[in-house]
Amino acid sequence: MKLKKTTVLKGTALFIGLVQLILGAGYLLAPHAFHASIGLEGLPEWAAWPMAMNGARFLLFAFGMFMVFRNPTRNKSWIQAMIMVQAIDWISTMIYVFRDVVTLSQVSTASFLPIIFITLLLFTYPARVEGDTQMNPANKPHPVSSS
Repeated sequence: MKLKKTTVLKGTALFIGLVQLILGAGYLLAPHAFHASIGLEGLPEWAAWPMAMNGARFLLFAFGMFMVFRNPTRNKSWIQAMIMVQAIDWISTMIYVFRDVVTLSQVSTASFLPIIFITLLLFTYPARVEGDTQMNPANKPHPVSSS
């Protein structure tokens, strides 16, 4: 049975949203314990501050992916934003791995999940439908006065 692109997109958005929710909660509510769980122990107390701000961003992206799950065609901007943030995440992760600052075991799923997320989001990106002006509001027809 062939799955519809929209079904795959919604499932992808839901999964990404759940991952973002878990990461956001970890960074916001227990930043030191969260980092210790991946072998980054001994961080200074002040490190919890940027981690909490990072947690807020994860939670916001979770919200965006849940919006995509509800209505993909009306929330294309969230899809685009997630593709970009995943690309930046993956590139920065690989830079730090190649510089031997962190190990592959420490970055765990960050070494491959962004590539999977990007691929699925691009493959299932909603087609432009008639009347869809989200991508380019300038295409919206304007009434012309005849006077």
